[in-house]
Amino acid sequence: MNIEPFGVEIWMNEFETKCDLNLAETCVESLTIAELLDITGRNANDLSALLDMKMTYGAIEGSDRLRTAISALYAAQPAQNIIVTHGTIGANMLVHRAMVERGDRVVSIVPTYQQHHSIPASIGADVHMLQLREDQNWLPDLDALRQLVQPGTKLIALTNPNNPTGALIPREMLLDIAEIARSVGAWVLCDEVYRGTDQEGSGTTEAMADLYERGISTAGMSKAYSLAGLRLGWVAAPREVIEAVSIQRDYDTISVGMIDDHFAALALENSDRVLARSRAITRGNLALLDEWIAGEPKLSWVRPRSGTTALVKFDLPMSSRDFCVALLQDTGVMFTPGSALGMEGYVRIGYANAPDILKEGLNLVSEFLA
Repeated sequence: MNIEPFGVEIWMNEFETKCDLNLAETCVESLTIAELLDITGRNANDLSALLDMKMTYGAIEGSDRLRTAISALYAAQPAQNIIVTHGTIGANMLVHRAMVERGDRVVSIVPTYQQHHSIPASIGADVHMLQLREDQNWLPDLDALRQLVQPGTKLIALTNPNNPTGALIPREMLLDIAEIARSVGAWVLCDEVYRGTDQEGSGTTEAMADLYERGISTAGMSKAYSLAGLRLGWVAAPREVIEAVSIQRDYDTISVGMIDDHFAALALENSDRVLARSRAITRGNLALLDEWIAGEPKLSWVRPRSGTTALVKFDLPMSSRDFCVALLQDTGVMFTPGSALGMEGYVRIGYANAPDILKEGLNLVSEFLA
């Protein structure tokens, strides 16, 4: 199977161990186990519960405890509609492999997480891109989507909240997209790994799996839940999809780690507390980033409405990669070049670090731009 090199992951692999201040990071500031125990009202004594845990394979679809906790994040997804995976990246891969065949028509928004067009393309699908536009606040143009979603379309792939732009598709537009998909019987895969980090209101957008009978939602512990080290994600979808994913999953997962399952369940049983911490960080930090960009004449953006990343346009006579490499070498600050996302002329900034790291990094970038 030939597949396009994964631009963002190649960039991260090359440089994230060589920077001093990682403003390319997309996770909300990671939790330690001690911090997780504190947030959830536990303490180090609770670790003793793990001592009798036999290190065999865990429950194949995920433990009942974990799937029940995941189910509670949705309005209409019972535990049997949940399957646990190796991160959201594993969830997305499994859905594409299970639901897409050679020759199927797939529509994906771009920019997005590259999995959602490169994987179906590698399968031999007929992939069509819906280009998001800055002058439309990085939201899908529904008229353009209607033209792309022709009879026979198998799947529409979204990220919501969007990586890299931070755009947030509201409920009304999600329902419109569902209606477009329904008109041709298409599935809608919505990567919702940043769900829970909205800048306004409750902080949590409704899930596509809850809004559309052929909706598929993927998510995980990495971004909004600050526990990327667990490498744990899930698919929430109709049972038909779960069964198809299970067949694919047997070939590359078997089960997730029992310790990962344990700590993910603990975090999700206290999701309100974990997400409250994440929103405090992302809302406070976005205000800092907003003020900073307003004072930088070479930069412009559409202010994110959710997530942990911003897509920022720069006005400099150099490529985005050259800019990011020079920035890293001169200041130790790491951004992600737009070229890694198919968006030359932009950089992606991750703003969910600890506030002091963000402030220090942005001050150094200002000196570099000056």
